Amino acid sequence: MSISCAVLGTGYWGKNILRNLDALGALSGFFDSDAEARAAFGAQYPNATVYDSVDAVLADPSIPAVAIATPAETHGTLVRQALNAGKNVFVEKPLCLEVEEARELEALAREKGAILMVGHLLLYHPAFLALKQAVADGAIGRLRYIYSNRASLGKIRRNENALWSFAPHDISMMLALTGRMPDKVVCNGEAWLSPSVADMTLSHFDFGDQLQGHIFVSWLHPYKDHRLVVVGESGMLVFNDTLPGEDKLLRYPHAIGWKDDLPVMDKAEAEPVPYGTEEPLRTEMEHFLDCCATAKTPRSDAAEGVRVLSVLDMCQRSLDTKAPVMLEQS
Repeated sequence: MSISCAVLGTGYWGKNILRNLDALGALSGFFDSDAEARAAFGAQYPNATVYDSVDAVLADPSIPAVAIATPAETHGTLVRQALNAGKNVFVEKPLCLEVEEARELEALAREKGAILMVGHLLLYHPAFLALKQAVADGAIGRLRYIYSNRASLGKIRRNENALWSFAPHDISMMLALTGRMPDKVVCNGEAWLSPSVADMTLSHFDFGDQLQGHIFVSWLHPYKDHRLVVVGESGMLVFNDTLPGEDKLLRYPHAIGWKDDLPVMDKAEAEPVPYGTEEPLRTEMEHFLDCCATAKTPRSDAAEGVRVLSVLDMCQRSLDTKAPVMLEQS
């Protein structure tokens, strides 16, 4: 790649961004507030510059792009600093924590003529891309219902709830499939371990035109369940990210007929849907670098980040008020 990128944050996810940028020959340097991490990754990536501050990274004119993988509450400030320093920016989800700030960052990127891309990883998963293409090709007809489960035992957090920790993945996929924002959101949940930090939430979405959806997230679940089910008028698709090989993405060509005014089920065997084997993060980082090099709009650009954040905000307001939240018309 002709574009190089520095990484801010080398923790749980940042280390994977380091690895992929290095494999793509695009890792120019990195900074982490942990001196031990800087030393360890400096030894692992001897050709990368180890910076001693965020300011040092942003002041380096040889760096055209940065990837931000720091705690979510720092994203807004760091994105703003990087854009003002003239950098293209990749930031892990969420873009920031407030919808209005997200819109400001989108406008700032536009003003600076910079790429601002949000790390919604599953939009780059080969199985999801195959599922999305199947829907676009009419493989299951008109969409009727979408639901997603993202549950496991841990990783439990105290600074953000399960909704904000898990649901952005599924919201981004749902919006990509529907091509629209929900008209109404109802979100319920409960906090058992830490006050006001929901361990489980169930969000229901009404997209209008008889299209419905829901997202269930929990870190108090007996087993890992990462599953997206898409129901159409002439079939169903299931993306189960916990399964290997051809079982990961299946089409169920079930059909419903009528006899004597009664519905008759015609159940069919599941059919594997072919998909690629590329690592999603590698594809995502390649896409970011390509957008930086060509000024192409990213698949998960700032506008998409604003939409996901807006839906999260609707869910949180419904969770707090225990009442439906309607989409605000702009």
